[in-house]
Amino acid sequence: MAVREVPINSLAGTRIRLREYAGTAMLIVNVASECGLTGQYTALERLHRDYRTRGFTVLGVPCNQFYGQEPGDPVEIAEFCSTRFDVTFPMTEKVEVNGQGRHPLYDGLVEAPDADGYRGDIRWNFEKFLVTPDDVVAARFAPTVEPDSPEVRAAIERVLPR
Repeated sequence: MAVREVPINSLAGTRIRLREYAGTAMLIVNVASECGLTGQYTALERLHRDYRTRGFTVLGVPCNQFYGQEPGDPVEIAEFCSTRFDVTFPMTEKVEVNGQGRHPLYDGLVEAPDADGYRGDIRWNFEKFLVTPDDVVAARFAPTVEPDSPEVRAAIERVLPR
């Protein structure tokens, strides 16, 4: 199933229509509020603001599967993201990214390899997937790769709509 055809809800519980992002590039990231990598929200927001007028968005996907590092309810998650990191990019409901309860959004994403050839289960919070405007997973980045690193920015530049 294409990424933009997968039904998913926002943190507020309303349906996010990912097909409304057709023609734009997306960086899909499983996020957590109590992780050592949580500071990446700053760089994710910077990317979102730097590229949104050029056909790009970040999509944050809260997940609590890694040592319970996203324990909050939707209101707490939204408040944390807005007050601590001024997040303006869309955020989904909290989902599972691995195992039998894996959200369908991640079924296709986990098959994409990263630069080292790794494919499969999400390894940790803040694993990133770059999806092209025509719904192809163009790149996968390990959790420790900073969102605004030169390699991520170059990959985004390559897939932005012309």
